Amino acid sequence: MSKDIAARIAVSELEDFMRRVLLRCDTDEASAEAVTQALVTASRMGTDSHGLRLLPHYVQAVQGGRINGRPNPTFTQRLAATGYLDADDGFGHLAGYQAVEHAIELAETAGIGAVAVGNSSHFGAAGCYALAAARRGYIGLSLCNADALVSLHQGQSPFHGTNPIAFAAPVPDSQPYLLDMATSSIPWNRVKQYRAINRTLPANVVVDAQGELTTDPHMAASLLPLGGADFGFKGAGLAGMVEVLSATLTGMIHGFRMLPMTGEDMSTPRGVGHFFLVMHPGAFSDRQTYERAILAYLEDLRAQPALEGKQVMAPGDREWQCQAQRDAEGIPLDSANLAAYRQLAETLGLAPPVLA
Repeated sequence: MSKDIAARIAVSELEDFMRRVLLRCDTDEASAEAVTQALVTASRMGTDSHGLRLLPHYVQAVQGGRINGRPNPTFTQRLAATGYLDADDGFGHLAGYQAVEHAIELAETAGIGAVAVGNSSHFGAAGCYALAAARRGYIGLSLCNADALVSLHQGQSPFHGTNPIAFAAPVPDSQPYLLDMATSSIPWNRVKQYRAINRTLPANVVVDAQGELTTDPHMAASLLPLGGADFGFKGAGLAGMVEVLSATLTGMIHGFRMLPMTGEDMSTPRGVGHFFLVMHPGAFSDRQTYERAILAYLEDLRAQPALEGKQVMAPGDREWQCQAQRDAEGIPLDSANLAAYRQLAETLGLAPPVLA
């Protein structure tokens, strides 16, 4: 077992513990199920920064009143292929999965469905929702704005959020093609995760309070946009695109003025915006053409020669390898997460999770 791994937990046990925790916090069953599905999906694929590590934060947010644990989301179809979902300050995970379902319904008749979401909250890993569309045979895109943690290119202070972009496409008889990326150099949750285990960050991804590059997670004050110090205009531009689709379409607060995800105020809703696009592959040529083409593309991609000791992989390949391993061996918990889960169980009067 790696020195960073204190224990492992089976997928089913993690799901059971998360549901028990959330229901004990007076969330409704739909919210508890959506949060559990999203967090476990992320951790199975190796994205712990947006998976199991977030459970204690969500407990704090729903108990403090920031998140409505029993929301009444309302959907309004605007045009033939567009709609708006008011999340009623509920969990972003519930809003995300519901928005994708509405977008699929629109795409069934119009070939494409776009749903903007307002009055929402943090929704974890953006890939969960694009993946939900791909699992149903559709192409999915999910975007979300966030509080300011990322400096503008050549800027002195944070302006954009990590503003993720996720894209998934179905692949016949195989796992979907899945791209899930922040428009920052790394996610801020990665900084927090590395702080918790005192692990050094990669170079050229964060700066300190003086704007100087650092690899010390305890000194990190701002993320650099994707592309780093030299080419950060690319990440900053993508972050702006996400901001327009997530915040301006819904009239939500943009990231620079949004309450931070962490902090003393856990009672005021944050007004997060999301955007989801679902496309029917058969709406552009025909389904068989799409399936032949994506199989040929991925076959050519994976057949390309790799550098010595390396492997050419399609987006999602690493995640599916990790998922298979974790499904078999259990999902790892580092010492900080293990302690946090045990504390949750004690505080809420629940049986602690059974470790693998």
